[in-house]
Amino acid sequence: MKEQRSWVIYASLLVAFWGTWGALSNLPTQRYDYPDEMVYVIWALTMLIPAVFGLRREAFDRRPIAAWYGLIVGLTGAGGQLLLFQALSIGPAYLIFPITALSPAVTALMAIAFLRERVTALSVVGLVAALAALVFFNISDTSGDAGAGTWLVLAIGILIAWGVQAFFMKKAATVGVNDGTTFAYMTISGLLLIPVAFLMMGGFPTGFPWQAPALTAATQVLNAIGALFLVMALSRGKATVVAPSTNALYPVLTVVLSLVIYQTVPSTYAVVGIVLAIGGSTLMIYSDERNGEAPSSDLYAEPKGSST
Repeated sequence: MKEQRSWVIYASLLVAFWGTWGALSNLPTQRYDYPDEMVYVIWALTMLIPAVFGLRREAFDRRPIAAWYGLIVGLTGAGGQLLLFQALSIGPAYLIFPITALSPAVTALMAIAFLRERVTALSVVGLVAALAALVFFNISDTSGDAGAGTWLVLAIGILIAWGVQAFFMKKAATVGVNDGTTFAYMTISGLLLIPVAFLMMGGFPTGFPWQAPALTAATQVLNAIGALFLVMALSRGKATVVAPSTNALYPVLTVVLSLVIYQTVPSTYAVVGIVLAIGGSTLMIYSDERNGEAPSSDLYAEPKGSST
């Protein structure tokens, strides 16, 4: 039972790292106008740090099935990040982020359909509240024109990519792929797309002080470590609980830290989001604890030795 509930520890660490990253992540662009594509490049490089620690705990899985799931996870995550940069360059952030924030719904639906994860009525209420919280956290001033165009297609693509990514993190665990291997493939995928980021920038940017890449690395390493904890949480808990609850809770910490660091008073939308996030996540976790079910990776794992 203790092992079954260990996902809560890793989910809490994820919220701590991603919440802190969320409060600090815009500093390089605010202070130095550092290109988003360079932020991606440095993020991909910082992934190497938790990847090394992950593989110190577990041996690298060389099976083809591990490579298959690992590359799906990595390319959908990193590809979605690059699509986000492109979408933000042509569309309104206040509409793009609420759309992409609904990716846990894709994860939950896929887990129910393909992993046969059971969802109680209480969990459904919590799921709806958590998804609503994601929207409220991302609503901002909607004044001005924002006609739908290419950015809408890109936003939907990001939504699907990140939802699929979290599902296949869970799926990889059901076939016995360890956390370190999955994260290693995520790192490899991120590095493979670095040339694409340079193409989007038109080359290597110059004229920035050393503080810009240093600050970017300091903030993005929090993002990278949080991603490792996401892999660990999803391998131990239900995707229908982990994905929505963590994505709803880490913005709460971001808002709190922003209030402390920047003396920024949260908007009414943010306050509503906080209430929904805490309430919805509590309902989902309580329902999962009350049922006392083993994670789906135990219930529906393929037999050992399977290569498909």
